[in-house]
This record gives sequence, structure tokens and C-alpha cells, in this order.
Amino acid sequence: MGLRFSSGGIESRFEAYVEALAASLSHADRSAPFRSYCAGLILPGDRKSVEPMAARVEPGRVQAAHQSLHHMVAKAEWSDQAVLARVRDQVLPKIVQSGATLAWIIDDTGFPKKGIHSVGVARQYCGQLGKQDNCQVAVTLSVANDHASLPVDYQMYFPEAWANDPDRRARAGVPDEVTFQTKPQIALAQIRAARDAQVPQGCILADAGYGVDTEFRDEITELQMTYVVGIQSSTSLWPTGEAPLPVKPPGGRGRPSTRLRRTDTHKPLSAKALAHALPEQAWQTVTWRCGTNAPLSGRFAAVRVRPAHRDVKRSTPRPEEWFMVEWPEGDDEPAKYWLATRHAGTPIADLVANAKRRWRIERDYQELKGEIGLGHYEGRGWRGFHHHATLCIAAYGFLIAERSAFPPSAEHATPVKSTVIPANFRPRGSANTA
Repeated sequence: MGLRFSSGGIESRFEAYVEALAASLSHADRSAPFRSYCAGLILPGDRKSVEPMAARVEPGRVQAAHQSLHHMVAKAEWSDQAVLARVRDQVLPKIVQSGATLAWIIDDTGFPKKGIHSVGVARQYCGQLGKQDNCQVAVTLSVANDHASLPVDYQMYFPEAWANDPDRRARAGVPDEVTFQTKPQIALAQIRAARDAQVPQGCILADAGYGVDTEFRDEITELQMTYVVGIQSSTSLWPTGEAPLPVKPPGGRGRPSTRLRRTDTHKPLSAKALAHALPEQAWQTVTWRCGTNAPLSGRFAAVRVRPAHRDVKRSTPRPEEWFMVEWPEGDDEPAKYWLATRHAGTPIADLVANAKRRWRIERDYQELKGEIGLGHYEGRGWRGFHHHATLCIAAYGFLIAERSAFPPSAEHATPVKSTVIPANFRPRGSANTA
């Protein structure tokens, strides 16, 4: 296909990897464009949309390659979940052999978009921009340890306005079974699917966008999994040793009470108020990992509490769990808050390490967007959005597998060398410099 590799060993590994994944594409004739698309994503280049990739992988027949790659990503009916399962089977064993699987990381990522026609585009919070703007958003589940991480599930957050608009759904090719779900609901479905697929389990990590959702936390506990999740400063908590008042004893006429109680003098505190009430001896400096220039450390406290959200509708108190706070020395207010269902004897250093391990997802997004081109897809449809992401994760998975096979200090060869783009190639829509 006009591709050249930097070494015979990595070439053969790339071929074997692609062949293993292509077996899930239903048709043998998809294998070649699948390989070319993955190679195009790995090759250097500013844009990883279809046409520039076609020019890189097959400079002698750009138009034919463009049509083949476009059909592969935007039109062909193959299963994203089947391909992601093959990626998982190929890559996770190499990640796990470098260290025990420690975390399942839930997060979402945004893609700024102009216009209103690309599937799922709405004015919503975009992490890449750090503000509300026009964008698409996807929820992901990644499996991680201290050495590597891999996204194993990926689904668009489908805004309610889109879900209830039959015309826009039809134009974007949204499947009938896709309905509006909150981000925590999407994440829970991903967690259940990973459990059913017997993915090596780890502690669930998520930021406050998920941790504030009581049903999200409760469902993880129902699945007999643990979590360390961010919460907001307003989250209501019962301090150490306290709980709501018990159900009122029966007496007199009327139906017996079945719910816990609060009073004006016996009620929970906000996370912020509880952090301010902690004694000085509760705080300690904890180092969680070595940074680029120096060890990363901070001032933390961790105490046992009971979450209080809507517990007056319950008949029994919620179980105790850890409440952890990071409050940098000299700052007027705490920086972050977490809840964790790790066992009662967990050292604070372990709690901090788990909470801070969530940073790996930021590295995933940085490399998937900056190096692989996750946000470069220019189509507008549901299928293309998810197919492009799956192919990006497949390409990224190969790089992760290669890194896991060598020590961190080793130099890694690029599996594909870029060919020379024809001098007269000009992507559609670009300025005519002639």
C-alpha cells in the first residue's frame, strides 16, 4: 500500500496487530483500508482527517485512497464494540504485565465544533476550552495502572435536544435505540459492559462531574466495586461518628414511620464546612509520585463520614466511607474533595495515590488528540464519529503495546515512515495559492 516501516520487527508486529483486529470487521475487503487508516493516524502530520491521510499513505492514488478510507470510516457497517474488544484483548495483557491493574477511569472529553449540523453538537461545557461552547462530547472508560492506560469504551454524550429531534437524528444516522442518557448513566453502562466482558478490575476513578451523582456511586457499590471520586464543596456529609436520627418509634395512631430523621440541631455539614472543622492534626503532607522536576506532594486530610444526600428518604443510614480533602498550604480554601469506598484501614497515602492516578486520562486525551487525531474527523454522522474514534483507539493501542514491551528509557521506533506527499496535492476547501 506504499507504506514503509522503520524496522522489520516493528513492521511484523504492526501487521500481526492489524490482522488480529481486522478479523472483527465482518468482511475481508475491509482489512486493507483498516490498515491504511490506522497507519495514517500513526504517521506524523498536522491533520488526521481522511483526505490528508490518503495523501500520506498512498501518494500515487490519492483520490482512490480517499474514497476507500472515507467509506471505511463513514459508511461501512462494522461494530465499534467488536473492534474495541479486539484492541482490549491485544493490548491489556501487555499493560497488566507491567503492573497490577489498579484503576478504571471514567471521564469525558470535548471537541470544539462550528455550525450546528455535526451529530451531537450543542452549547455545553468543553474541557479542551475550559468553558461552555459549541462542541461534541464523548464519555470514555480507560483501564490504567502506573505505567500505561487504554480507553476500552467510548460513546458520544447525546444531548436531549438532539435525542428529541427526529429530523436531525435521521440526517445524522443516529440509531433508533440511542436515547438521552446523562453522562453518569453512560459511564455506568460502560462499567457494566466491561465487567460482563471480564476486563481486569480496578478501583473506579472519576471527577466531581460523576462523583456528585449519588445513584452513580450507589450503583458502583451494588456492583461490588470500589471508587475514589471527586465531589463538590456543597456535598452534604455526616461527620465522623454521626448519623441521621433513627426511625421514629411507633406509637399512637397512623402508619408507623419508616424514614430517618434530622432536626435543626442535628443535621449534616457541607464538605467545605466539614473540611474547615477538621483539627490541625488531621492534616499531613503526602507525596503521590515523582514529577518531571520534583516529587509531587500536597497537604491532605482523610476522615470517615456518611454521605447524607436524601437519606431522610431511607430507613437505614448509608455506610461509612472516606472523605478526603486537599488543601494547599497558605490557600484560603480547600482545592479538591473526594469520597472513597476503600476499606477503613486504608492509609491516606494510598487514597491520595488513587485519587491522583486519574491524571492518566488527561495523558490519554492529550496523545489521542495531539498525536493520533481523535478530534480531526470532519464528517457529521453518528457512525463516522464513533468509527473514527475506534480507529484512533486501535492505533493508540498499538503504540501503548509497544511502549509496554520496553523500559521507559528505551527509544521507540515509529511503525510507519511517512511517504512524500505530491507537490500538487491540495486538500479540498483550502486556499488556492496559485
